[in-house]
Amino acid sequence: MAVGETRFPAMPVIEGLRLGSAMAGIKKPGRRDLVVIEVPAGARVAGSFTLNAFCAAPVTVAKQHLAECHERGEGARLLVINTGNANAGTGETGLRDARATCAELARLAGVPADSVLPFSTGVIGEPLPMERLLAGLPQALETLSGDSAAWQQAGEGILTTDTRPKGASVTLEMGEHTVTINGISKGSGMIKPNMATMLAFVATDANIEQALLDALLRETVDRSFNCISVDGDTSTNDACMLIATGRGATVASDEQVAIFRNGLQRVMTELAQAIVRDGEGATKFVTLQVQEAATREEALDVAFTVAHSPLVKTALFASDANWGRILAAVGRAPLHDFDVGRVTIDLGDVRLVEQGGRAASYTEEDGSRVMREEEIVIRIALGRGEEGAAVWTTDLSHDYVSINADYRS
Repeated sequence: MAVGETRFPAMPVIEGLRLGSAMAGIKKPGRRDLVVIEVPAGARVAGSFTLNAFCAAPVTVAKQHLAECHERGEGARLLVINTGNANAGTGETGLRDARATCAELARLAGVPADSVLPFSTGVIGEPLPMERLLAGLPQALETLSGDSAAWQQAGEGILTTDTRPKGASVTLEMGEHTVTINGISKGSGMIKPNMATMLAFVATDANIEQALLDALLRETVDRSFNCISVDGDTSTNDACMLIATGRGATVASDEQVAIFRNGLQRVMTELAQAIVRDGEGATKFVTLQVQEAATREEALDVAFTVAHSPLVKTALFASDANWGRILAAVGRAPLHDFDVGRVTIDLGDVRLVEQGGRAASYTEEDGSRVMREEEIVIRIALGRGEEGAAVWTTDLSHDYVSINADYRS
């Protein structure tokens, strides 16, 4: 089930960047489960990775290889992604398998092994089926293409419990030139930021210096993938990669950077929200807007406290206007000197809470009307300052339990 069905968008060609996929049978036969992204020489690559202490072997290797490329003043040349197996919780064997995957792909493509970045997603704690994975690499290389179909096939090839591929694209005007930004992402369950519980691969033809590329990735991830949650679980395998091929317009002036930042934020936010809309068992897409906070961090604390409340999430699934659950969640957020009399809470166009209790204008009929909607906005004004933040989440349904109870079956 997915909230707000969307079609995979047309993806313009980004010169020099190609994507290929294969059906390697890593977990199930007859589905795309292995993707290779070829990055042109001279491109720059930035990455953001999970902070889970049990980070997967491919995360460790990808970070090491990316650092080695940067030390040489180069970018990565190939990314390889498998689904069906996370290669996490696999110890030294997992590290050896991740490095072996890089070495074999490097041999086939004629590039250094440390210019290959590995990524995995799927079941934790099981060894990679290396024979099948390695056998699929030549097929993925043979299918390399830069067209829109290749982007969609790559989007399909990185899915796990997702119900659909997720893509986003923008074309920006830079004076007499244009800049394209394309991206794909995957994620449906085990979704809680830190950096974000998902995989995302975003590419642009812009020419951007490495330090600026790194900064732009951090900024846009913080306001997109780090603002989503389905179930509050941070995974072991998260990664978001940003590739700038350098074949297009240069982004350097303040005006150019502002235009590019806005476009990149649009792509990142669309990809992040697509993950929430495809959350496991989700029937509601919920925006939590916290305003009048003393700091942005305080606003995020309140938003995530509400987003992670099982009682709030189950009430959303049932379309039950049990506004007291929202009130209680806001009240247990980690805030100091909290004056509840200054807080207001709105459910869509309905005022729930003011002056420390139920709003005088509230009726159960109005609350139930909003709760029955597929897309819901909850606004919380804290009366403490001028900062704010938005977080996107889902309800919690019977299907979520079924999907995860049967995940390894």
